[in-house]
Amino acid sequence: MKRRASLAFRLFAGAAAWALALLLLGAIALTTLYQRSVLRTMDDRLSSVVEALVAAAETDPGGGIVLARRPSDPAYDRVFSGRYWQIFDAPVMEGGGHQALVVSRSLWDETLTPPDALMASLLASPGQVMSFDTKGPSGEPLRLTGQAVQLPARADMVIMMAAEDREIADRDVRNFAITSGIMFLGFATAIAAGVFFQVRIGLAPVLRMRTSVAEVREGNQERVDGEFPVELQPLADELNAMLDHSRELVERSRTHVGNLAHALKTPIAVLTNEARTSQGALADMVERQTGVMTEQVEHHLRRARAAAHAKAVGARTPVASTVSDLARTLEKINAARGIRITVEAEEGLNFKGERQDLEEMIGNLMDNACKWSGGEVHVVARRTAARELAVIIEDDGPGLDPQQCEAALQRGVRLDEQAPGSGLGLAIVSDLAKAYGGELSLSRSELGGLAARIGLPATGR
Repeated sequence: MKRRASLAFRLFAGAAAWALALLLLGAIALTTLYQRSVLRTMDDRLSSVVEALVAAAETDPGGGIVLARRPSDPAYDRVFSGRYWQIFDAPVMEGGGHQALVVSRSLWDETLTPPDALMASLLASPGQVMSFDTKGPSGEPLRLTGQAVQLPARADMVIMMAAEDREIADRDVRNFAITSGIMFLGFATAIAAGVFFQVRIGLAPVLRMRTSVAEVREGNQERVDGEFPVELQPLADELNAMLDHSRELVERSRTHVGNLAHALKTPIAVLTNEARTSQGALADMVERQTGVMTEQVEHHLRRARAAAHAKAVGARTPVASTVSDLARTLEKINAARGIRITVEAEEGLNFKGERQDLEEMIGNLMDNACKWSGGEVHVVARRTAARELAVIIEDDGPGLDPQQCEAALQRGVRLDEQAPGSGLGLAIVSDLAKAYGGELSLSRSELGGLAARIGLPATGR
């Protein structure tokens, strides 16, 4: 079965997901801004080096490049320190690439090999400082800044470049991302906890209303009581109005059933009395038929009453005490035959219906068991599901075969014409059980006789 989504879970999941998404975007945005800031600082530092190279570059009498002063950072004098500078000649050599005119000591016997696209871009925009990413002498990631300039007394332009290893900066960015991620995860956890408690507090009136409605349904109270917020109070009022209307309908149905009983019983009683005071075949036939009419009227009045009770909200009857009372009564009635009735009833088990109907159903079955029993009747009442119960009545009598069990539930069928009764008992029980949404079934008992099992609705635990 498809699981229904919880309102509290939907509110919590929606708010938590939205907060988590915003925090994640915030962490990404902050990390990106921090990365840009680190790269901008690095580019500014490299641009200063390039400007220092431009300011210090001079042309000697032979056309070569000399530096009046070199960059003062000691890292440029330490071999493969991760900070380099280099001056390229603009013209492309025959084998490709550009000739390195002057290099920093940190490059030792290596040279920077920037991409041709970078060199072309610098030569296409003389004087403009550009920054790119490339690879260093050892394959490490480098941040490179360059500028093409025209020196005095020199026909071709030269390209000044400064580079720095990006690994330290990238590591700082990664550490910042991890730290900010942990912080935002902590924020997300705190926000999720706050949202959870907010949802629970916000839905507390709804849960109180649910509990109150359940109490009404179980018969513990008659109305939905409690103070609710302005958004829920109209719902509570509507529920109470519906409960009042339901009770009014049930009472009206009971009244109509009682009026119908009086309206039918009086003419039938008159006919019965007239037939008894008369002689002849007609009188006998009228007396028999009026008896059948009386039984039918009683049966349908019971069924109508049960149907009305089944629709009522809050009806409940304790099963254990009802069955025990019936057992004591039937033991007294059958004391001469020595019938012993044992009862096993689960405590706290309640039938969701009227006591009168439960007594009629269980009483009919127990009376039938006593009638055919050899001396022992066993009654078991237990819960079979969250809102279902079963009462099983077994005897040690002759019992019935499957075909007889099926026939016994039909209206007016009597398997033993010599036994007292009209043949309506089991049919009445079956109809009453169906009115409550239950069912009656017959089978062979472990005691050797008949086992009658009736399933009925139960209140919650």
